[in-house]
Parts: sequence; structure tokens; C-alpha cells
Amino acid sequence: MSKLMRAPLLTGLFFAGALCLGAAFTPEVLAQAEEVAAEAAESAYSSEEYVASDGYAVFAVNNLWICISAALVFIMHLGFTTLEAGLTQKKNAVNIIFKNVWIVCTGILLYAAWGFNAMYPGDFNGYFAMGSWFGQSLNDVSMTTADYNAGYTWWGDFIFQAMFAATAATIVSGAVAERVKLPVFMLFSTLLVGFAYPIIGSWKWGGGWLDQMGFYDFAGSSIVHAFGGFAALACVLILGPRSGKYTESGIKPIVGHSMPLAVIGVFLLWLGWFGFNGGSALSADPKAVSYVFVTTSLAAATGAITSIVASYVLLKKPDVSMALNGILAGLVGITAGADTVGEGSAIVIGAIAGLLVVVAILGFDKIKIDDPVGAISVHGVCGIWGTVAVGIFSLDSSHSFVTQLIGTLAIGGFAFAFSAVVFGLLKVTLGVRVSLEEETLGLDISEHGMAAYNGFETA
Repeated sequence: MSKLMRAPLLTGLFFAGALCLGAAFTPEVLAQAEEVAAEAAESAYSSEEYVASDGYAVFAVNNLWICISAALVFIMHLGFTTLEAGLTQKKNAVNIIFKNVWIVCTGILLYAAWGFNAMYPGDFNGYFAMGSWFGQSLNDVSMTTADYNAGYTWWGDFIFQAMFAATAATIVSGAVAERVKLPVFMLFSTLLVGFAYPIIGSWKWGGGWLDQMGFYDFAGSSIVHAFGGFAALACVLILGPRSGKYTESGIKPIVGHSMPLAVIGVFLLWLGWFGFNGGSALSADPKAVSYVFVTTSLAAATGAITSIVASYVLLKKPDVSMALNGILAGLVGITAGADTVGEGSAIVIGAIAGLLVVVAILGFDKIKIDDPVGAISVHGVCGIWGTVAVGIFSLDSSHSFVTQLIGTLAIGGFAFAFSAVVFGLLKVTLGVRVSLEEETLGLDISEHGMAAYNGFETA
């Protein structure tokens, strides 16, 4: 046991012993024991070595919940990996896995080196900032106690936000799957996560110009999802569709190789969303966390139901991939307003998101925008919907539809422009697409020299 904990513990044992043996002591002795215990506890808690307040237990629980939420958001990266792998061909599964490993690892490091302070710089010009937090002292009480924030330490804050940072590039990964050059994607995702995401994040969550005009995005329908969706749209337009997808006779479906993997991914994502949205309460407040859990689940469930119905009507059969994307659509849709809309409104938001995702997926296919996993529809289209829905359904009258629309268009527009410029330059200089021969062979062999299912044939 550490020296820091001994004084409070020994004092507590002494006081408890005095109470248990109360019959053997006079009231004066008991009063004296009580006074000694209080003085010792006050001394221990006010010492420089053991910095804590009367609310230390609450602070510790809050910080623990933020760290648990960070772990849940981390699990979402496994969900994205299995979902993307399942909805694409088996000859590209290793490539999907590799890209997701790269994204989360580089995302954490870049967010530590630059992104965190760029996104949360405090008092700045509202548009751009930079700086690293490396070198902070572990013994700096302003970073490790409620002096920093009532809900978390400096490090709890960082690790939670770092898990968010990599999500945007993961959205792009699914949209460009099965035909993008690996080194080019690695470079692009590094720039997207390392530099573009912290800039737009600072506009709202860092106290920038969107925050000052009253824009609201609780957990990132626009800041994370629409940003990733419109970055993906720019890349897909430049990259082009997979070979053989659009023929003179019509659209040729390129089906995913494993629906079980896809459904595992979606349920992992739903689980992770409890941390994504629940952690965005930024404390373990019972009312806030439990309410956000409920609105999140209501929207997800309704999104699935309406997407099932819509796909049944439009495709004449219940499509499981549409059902899965309906869950994700509902989750993305509720993310901006999970804490500020009513339960009934959460159901409506999820229902509309579920309809939108089916229409969007089929619509993008008709205009020959090839998105293997539906990422642009789920995150881009439903991210915009979820953000403007706050201006329609929020219980807070200060949330304006016009402000919400301006904010989401600004974020989506920046993501699209940044990606179009960067990915366009990469196309001109390095080339962004593998050859037809490599695409036909599969990226697992052509890019990695190995198969995901070596010696085992899937149906």
C-alpha cells in the first residue's frame, strides 16, 4: 500500500474501532476520537502528496468512466474492420485489416504530437492552432485532479479524444476499398487525421467560430461522421468505381464475402457507441449517461426497422446489409443530439436516418458512385441529417436549424475540399489506383503477398 493512502486508512480503522467499542468509552472519549479522525483526514487530504478534495471519489468515478468510454470507442475500430472486411471480397480482407491497424496507430501518435492541442487550444483565433502537450509532469496537480476538469484528468481527456480522431479515416477506408493503392491511402489518412480533423474539431469543440455562433454537435454527427463521409465522397469521385461494377447491361453487384463478419462489426459498433455518445457527457453523471444510452439505442433500433421496410419495398426482399447500415444510420443520426432531444424525437430521427440510408445507397449506385460499404450514405448523408435534426427536435430553444445547417455544410465542405485537393495531388504525382491486374488478383496478394484465408475456402 502506498504511503499516501496509509493516513486516511489508519484513521478510518481507528475511528471504526472506537465506535465498535463505544460501550467501553465515555462520550467524551468518543467525541475526542471523532475530532482526531476529522483532523487527520483533513490533514491527509490537504497534503501536497495526496491532492484530493471532498469530491475526489466523484472525480475518480468520472475519470474512470471517460477511460472506459475511450476503451469502448477503441472497440469501434475492431467493428469497422470486421464490417468492412465482411462487406468486401475475401481477396481484399488482409488489406482492410492492415489499413485499419495503420489508421488507429498513426491516429493516436499524431493526435498526441499535434492534434490534441490544435483541437483544444483554449483561447485562440477560432480557425487554426498548433502545439504538443508532450512533457507534462505526472505530478502536476493541475493536470491530474479536478483542477483540470471535474470529469477527467489531462490524460483521460487525451485518450478519449484520440480514439475519436482515427474514426474519420476509417470511414474513408471502407469507401475506397478494393482498388486504392496502399501507400497512397496510408499517406492520405495520415494527413486527414493528423491535420484536417483537428482543424474542424477546433471550430466547435475547441471553442472556435462554430461554437461561438451557437452550433451544436454533442458527439460528432458532423465533426466526426459527416467529415469522414464527405472526405470519402471526394476520394471515391477521384478514384472511380471498382472494375466490372457498372456495365452496359446495368449495375453488377459485388457482394461481400461474409455477412457474419459484417454483423459482428455492426454490433461491436453499437456497443462502442455507448462510449462514443455516453462518454461525450464528459462525466459519469447518472442522468446524462443513462439518457444518452436510451436515445442512442432507440435511434439505432428504429433505423434498422425502417431500413428493413424500405429495402423490402424497393428491392422486394429484406436485405441484411441494408438492415445493418440502418442501425449505423440511426446511430450516426442521433449522435449530434443524443443529450438534447426527447425519446420520441430520437425514434423519429432514427427512422428518417434508416430511410435516408437506403435511398442514398441506391441513389449513389445509380449515378455510379461506388461505395462498397455504404460509408458515404451512412456517415455523410445521415451525419448531415443528424446535425440539422438538432435544430428541429432539440429541447433547447437556442439550437437553431439555420446555424446547424451552416455548421454541417462548413464541416462537410471543408472535408470534401481538403480531400479533393490532397487526393487529387496524390493521383497526379503517385497515382491512387492499383492496376486492373492487381485489382483482379486481389489486394491481399498484390499489396501484401498473403491471403486472409490461406488454405481455407469460404463459401
